[in-house]
Amino acid sequence: MQNAVPGREILVLYYSHHGSVKEIANHIARGIAQVPGATARLRTVPKVSPLCEATAAAIPDYGAPYVEPRDLEECIGMALGSPTRFGNMAAPLKYFLDSTSALWLKGALAGKPGAVFTSTSSMHGGQESTLLSMMLPLLHHGMLIVGIPFTEPALADTREGGSPYGASHVAGSEGIVALGKDEKQLAIALGRRLAEVALKLAR
Repeated sequence: MQNAVPGREILVLYYSHHGSVKEIANHIARGIAQVPGATARLRTVPKVSPLCEATAAAIPDYGAPYVEPRDLEECIGMALGSPTRFGNMAAPLKYFLDSTSALWLKGALAGKPGAVFTSTSSMHGGQESTLLSMMLPLLHHGMLIVGIPFTEPALADTREGGSPYGASHVAGSEGIVALGKDEKQLAIALGRRLAEVALKLAR
């Protein structure tokens, strides 16, 4: 991955339970890195506990650091990813987004491009409704939604996942099915397109 250039980072923010969403995030980051002048900033969110007194360490034991509001302010675009929970984004990601009112009040994300990605256990597990649910807070923040056009051949060929609304994956009931060739290509294509649009808008 390229060295970070101030003001030219793309935030890849995700929550991953079994690892599939994290893998998509990494391929999106690869696509971002293919665009000269752009680099990815990977961030995640902690789990939401049913116990009020439970707390997570400030720094995860492994993987991407936890997101902070400044990550959204500093980056020129954002890719948002979550597994599907009954056709919607997972609670940990929604919990974080619900805390971003201060950013909304000052228009910190207005005019920046955003993209979404997800993973489900089955082909009809709610991929597109989950992608749409993640677009809603981005639209409220004034972001410009970037999808995957059908000019990407893998979008028409894939039988494993992928949508014009964003990158996706069918992970199987145990969440252990690896990303297929088409899914990887589409995630990389989404990251590349997001970075290209972000750099043009940031001029």
